[in-house]
Amino acid sequence: MTSIAQFVGYAFVFYVGLRLLRSAFSRSPLENIPGPSSDSYITGNVGKMFHARQAMPFQKQLVELYGRVCTIRGLLNATYLYTFDTRALQSIYLKEQDSYEESETLLTNFRLFLGPGLPATIGDQHRRQRKMLTPLFSSKHMREMTPIFTNIIHKLEDAISAQVKDRPKEVDMLNWMGRAALELIGQGGLGHSFDPLTEDVSDEFTDSVKAYFPTLSQLHPLVRLLLPKMVKIGPGAFRRKILEMLPEGPWQAMRRISDALGKRSHEIVDAKKKALRQGDEALKQQVGEGRDIMSVLLRENMMASEEDRLTDEEVIAQVSTLVLGAMDTTSNALARILHQLALHPEVQERLREELVQARDDGTGTLRDLDYEEVMELPYLDAVCRETLRVYPPVPVLMRVVIKDTILSLSAPIRGRDGQLIDAIPVKAGMRILTDFRACNTNKDLWGTDADEWKPERWLKPLPRALEDAHIPGVYKHLMTFIAGGRACIGFTFSQLEMKVVLAMLIPTLNFALPDKPISWNAAPVVYPSVGESRHASMPLIVNRIKI
Repeated sequence: MTSIAQFVGYAFVFYVGLRLLRSAFSRSPLENIPGPSSDSYITGNVGKMFHARQAMPFQKQLVELYGRVCTIRGLLNATYLYTFDTRALQSIYLKEQDSYEESETLLTNFRLFLGPGLPATIGDQHRRQRKMLTPLFSSKHMREMTPIFTNIIHKLEDAISAQVKDRPKEVDMLNWMGRAALELIGQGGLGHSFDPLTEDVSDEFTDSVKAYFPTLSQLHPLVRLLLPKMVKIGPGAFRRKILEMLPEGPWQAMRRISDALGKRSHEIVDAKKKALRQGDEALKQQVGEGRDIMSVLLRENMMASEEDRLTDEEVIAQVSTLVLGAMDTTSNALARILHQLALHPEVQERLREELVQARDDGTGTLRDLDYEEVMELPYLDAVCRETLRVYPPVPVLMRVVIKDTILSLSAPIRGRDGQLIDAIPVKAGMRILTDFRACNTNKDLWGTDADEWKPERWLKPLPRALEDAHIPGVYKHLMTFIAGGRACIGFTFSQLEMKVVLAMLIPTLNFALPDKPISWNAAPVVYPSVGESRHASMPLIVNRIKI
């Protein structure tokens, strides 16, 4: 163990030495861009930028003090560009997206722990996977998903109602949203049921999914920085043996999580393949009756040409990828909507009136809505869009420049030397942090009330400046679901999930604030907790409404 620690120490010292030499003999073109001073040579401004409670105030301060473009200091005092300029976002995520890529650290994390799924791949491999997966999230498939979603949320509604049948009670709605989101992607995405939504059930795969991001965040930042280099040392069996020798801690926890996800993913894919070989009758006996995304993917993959076909390893990796991608973001977005409705009871009541009217079958009984009906409700859509605008689950994302280029700006900024700058030379290796929340709440585009949560803004014409800005997001006018070749592939799935959950719960359940403060924490996906605690939870006072 001592030799391993020494090796890691020597590797880090060597890395720091290289960075010092490079910074001593080269000057970054970003040095003329304004920004805050560094807090530390080792960690720069990273301590604030990624701190659970300091990150969001710090990011807001950057926007208020420096505007659309600034710099911050990263690890070892490296200069990072920070921007929400619309033209810069167009270049990074759309027009020149081949010049920018996910960070190697993030790609390595996904590839190491989940396998070669969509977020872990780049270039032709990523495009090939995306080509195969994109049609599975079409409107046609979403229509087929709607009855599955509705049946699941009926169980959720019954379970919550049973908790509050006698009187209003405090209920952890984040827990219920997480369980529902997992079952929605389980049945709709994988044709597999993880949770009956009736009582707490312990499941290794479910527990691993929930623990993935919190455990990953416990790995030391410097170790994560060196991870892309470390995974190239020796064969996989050697690295595995070294990992097993490490003391108990986050690394061992991540090893167990990765093993559990891989094992269950393999089992799910094998079961699907067996059912496909046995024919349609066997598929109809499975959860989802063969209409789930994984069943359709396997059918399409078998018929694909050799050059487009996904390998077994790639297919298995999509299972954990789909679950992780769908669970945290959607459940936390739903929790944020419920929190906002509790903060604004008049909005909650207006939404309830729209939903009750839409679901009334003419006799006072609530009916289920089909895909078109739930997707076209104007106020429901406004509530969802406004929440995703002001509170994107992933508010900041990093890109790394992979080839030298010029980053044009929508309007000039003033450099430290007083000169106007309308374009920034960026060199391979530079890191760029893009602030989606700042873009979504840009007062120059949305007006002076841009920071305020007002669903009604979506029921009238949007500002002309916003239309003219041509924000590249796949979710119109917003960067919440990103843009271009790495945009969120399941954003239509997520939209449908959120709308079905709200359409089913809001007519019969009322949500109010508890007598304890709810805080929101910066993380790979922003999450709520109570007071000073970092434990993910969001209690609300819930009571049953008689229709």
